Amino acid sequence: MPGSVTPPSPTTPDAAPASPVAVTGPAHLLRVALLMAGSCLPILGAVLIAPVLPQMQDHFESVPGAKALVPLALTVPALALALLAPFAGVVVDRLGRKRLLIVATVLYAVFGTAPLWLDSLGAIIASRALVGVTEAAIMTCCTTLIGDYYSGRQRVKYLALQTMCASASATVFFVIGGAAGSAGWRVPFWVYAVSLVIAPLMAMVLPNPAGRASADEAPVAGTAARRPFPWRQLGGICALTFFGAMVFYTVPVEMSYLLDDLGVENSGMIGLATAIASAATVGGAITFARLKRSPEPMLPAVLAVCAAGFGVMFLAGSAPLLVIGAVINCVGTGMLLPALLTSAMSRLAFEDRGRGTGLWTAAFFGGEFVCPLILLAGESAVGSLAGAVGLLGVVTALVAGGLLAARRRAGAVDAQPVPEPSA
Repeated sequence: MPGSVTPPSPTTPDAAPASPVAVTGPAHLLRVALLMAGSCLPILGAVLIAPVLPQMQDHFESVPGAKALVPLALTVPALALALLAPFAGVVVDRLGRKRLLIVATVLYAVFGTAPLWLDSLGAIIASRALVGVTEAAIMTCCTTLIGDYYSGRQRVKYLALQTMCASASATVFFVIGGAAGSAGWRVPFWVYAVSLVIAPLMAMVLPNPAGRASADEAPVAGTAARRPFPWRQLGGICALTFFGAMVFYTVPVEMSYLLDDLGVENSGMIGLATAIASAATVGGAITFARLKRSPEPMLPAVLAVCAAGFGVMFLAGSAPLLVIGAVINCVGTGMLLPALLTSAMSRLAFEDRGRGTGLWTAAFFGGEFVCPLILLAGESAVGSLAGAVGLLGVVTALVAGGLLAARRRAGAVDAQPVPEPSA
């Protein structure tokens, strides 16, 4: 078709050109640390105040609808992030990654600490929504900059490291929130001020990326200044990411409820089980970073591992077996997230990377937001949470089978000889 863009063929990470920035030395280590710290800020917003929600509930018990409104203080940032990440991506491409990242990181502290002085529950929820706005910009900018600074094996390595840091930080922030909450429900909000330390360092250390063409990026059609955004290439991976986010967040969100159904009520045991599952996610991300393969062919196998974990969790009649199933699942999800993100990055040229990353981020956090709702609907349909998890496992296996069949069909088409033109 005239004017169409040929989809990029999956390439092995080793075939990509060298990273455009130094990958050794103190400056490199500080740059990576800042990008990882920035990537953890949205996780901070998602889990930090979870331990103090009961205290907030008691404080605002006289407010009409407080039982429904207080949990919104925890979940509304993720919803705002999912809705606004695509717009953040457009701003990233137009105004620049570094400038937006620094501004958003400063505002994150302003809005994040606002509940320290606010007395209205409605105002607190509004400030939490604004935290989600800044998180959308921060996550989009950090992920886009990883794609800008690194390519090939380095890009795979640091996208996997991003997953590892996010997974590990969730457990750390939950512990910090619980410890700080013992001094009062407002105290954990002071932790948001940490971004005021990060922002100046970002301004000093992070270089402004320059556009480049490389073998692992989507090709540009000709030399025209305007070209179509690769909606078709990115749409499939974003849809898969939306589903993958539900798979990714099932264990963190539902593990405590599943253990409770098995008679485990000790909060220490529940925390230990969740920490073991989080460690398995980190292990999966490390495994992904060490595999020298293109991410897309791995997706069916990775989803199959996730489905197997769900199957064990569904069949588990005891807490140890449930934890084993969660570990299997989380090894898969630790590989799933960087595989999806690396696959999305490979479809984007520099000029489109901010918008594309924003769309991917929106798909991921949208899937996170609906995850408990989908499982609640499944529980109503089949009669138990374990049954809903098993049903999600069946769907995950079907998706894995569909991806494998699609790859085989594509391979069969590519293998067919080109017909000779008739004389």
